[in-house]
Amino acid sequence: MTEHEHVRVAVIGSGFGGLGAAVRLRREGITDFVVLERAGSVGGTWRDNSYPGCACDVPSHLYSFSFAPHPDWPRTFSGQGHIRAYLEHVTDVFGLRPHLRFDSEVKMMTWDQEKLRWGIETSRGFLTADVVVSATGPLSDPKVPDIPGIDSFPGKVFHSARWDHDYDLRGKRVAMIGTGASAIQIVPAIQPDVARLTLFQRTPPWVMPRVDRAITGAERWLHKQLPFTTQARRGLLWGIRELQVQAFTKRPDELGLVERLARRNMARAVRDPALRAKLTPDYRIGCKRILLSNTYYPALTRANVDVVASGLAKIDGSTLVAADGSTAEVDAIIFGTGFHVTDMPIADRVVGTEGRTLAEVWRDGMKSLRGATAAGFPNWMTIIGPNTGLGNSSMILMIESQLNYMADYVRQLDVLGGRAALDARPAAVEGWNDKVQKRMLRTVWNTGGCTSWYLDANGRNTTIWPGTTTEFRSATRRVDLGEYEVLRAPGPNTPGPRTPESRTKNSGTKGTKKVEAGA
Repeated sequence: MTEHEHVRVAVIGSGFGGLGAAVRLRREGITDFVVLERAGSVGGTWRDNSYPGCACDVPSHLYSFSFAPHPDWPRTFSGQGHIRAYLEHVTDVFGLRPHLRFDSEVKMMTWDQEKLRWGIETSRGFLTADVVVSATGPLSDPKVPDIPGIDSFPGKVFHSARWDHDYDLRGKRVAMIGTGASAIQIVPAIQPDVARLTLFQRTPPWVMPRVDRAITGAERWLHKQLPFTTQARRGLLWGIRELQVQAFTKRPDELGLVERLARRNMARAVRDPALRAKLTPDYRIGCKRILLSNTYYPALTRANVDVVASGLAKIDGSTLVAADGSTAEVDAIIFGTGFHVTDMPIADRVVGTEGRTLAEVWRDGMKSLRGATAAGFPNWMTIIGPNTGLGNSSMILMIESQLNYMADYVRQLDVLGGRAALDARPAAVEGWNDKVQKRMLRTVWNTGGCTSWYLDANGRNTTIWPGTTTEFRSATRRVDLGEYEVLRAPGPNTPGPRTPESRTKNSGTKGTKKVEAGA
């Protein structure tokens, strides 16, 4: 990366969102782009989360790109290794390697109002871009609570997303902090090997059976020979989940049947009434993400496992003290405490038109237009932005909808011609956000009686989309220029539509072009 490198588009992150954006740009005929990745390989959260038992809770054929179907998934629910291998495969098949810049963490992105471009400072140098697509994702920066005494703990401490594979847990006394999606996979994976496992549970999750099995050789052969069968399988999985949405968004009381099934699932595995009482949630199922596991409850009944129905309050040497006064002596602490979702660190590194960071603008809560753009940050958009998350289906569906929006956004800039930028109008952002929040009021995520990571510090749900994936796709199919202010660079300008040739001009094998200093 040289001092004065300039690209048409800079994509931040190489998980599903970033790689999907790269593929879509190439399909649009745009090769003048780079993908900036802070790590040394692609994969995003599926690279970072390599803990024992890590797997997806969305069926494999739905948790993949529609434009890159994979007929050879080995299981109905894929493990971390298979998903990461799939992303490497996508990278190679679509020729994305020349665009990747590894070990290039973005330190700061600053909007240049005069030149209508972004200045991007990375750990490997500086570049500029006409458009920035931020695909860092909400599950990229681990959140570790500030527990009094943690600095003096003599043992090993790490987060589930930063697993220390060099540390041997066998024969150790281990504390698992948290009961989210990662924890319920880690607990049964490590329980047979540790001397003692203490689970600190602030809030019990609802857990349903995981209907997972190996996909037979005959099924895989059929999917390879007749690709439409893969599409049909994906369509069926999608349709079932679309039909479930109304129970989450409009009629939470209908989830009572699912709740009874979850209670029965627990009762089959946990015979001890005292332990069942600890593990029974006091909120409506679906308020927090419903977790899937066949091994979590059985693991908690083993003789070497203790469940502390309270959060971790402090640490005194090697003694962990819960809020209810319970104590445990441990050699290692594993935090399964989630991520910075509503306070994404990347927001501190984006400086817009008024010299304010995105974090400052979002101080009272994240807001965007159609989950993609923010007022005061021209030619900047995010993949998996505010209120684009799902509680029951595949995020790949939402990502692909946002890629449609991104593609049309760049097309509109081409049609405008010259040096132009689009800045979301504040009224449009507020209007979209008001509609989303109004729909959110009756959802199970707001009425279910829980405090989840979907909610920000003000208690607002700025994470989940309160509708179907079909509705979101319709809302992001096209860019409405009426929702944007068109910015033009000062001085002589000769607008004119960009031709397909000009979109790839000077792209070279690395998809970049050089500009002289001061250009």
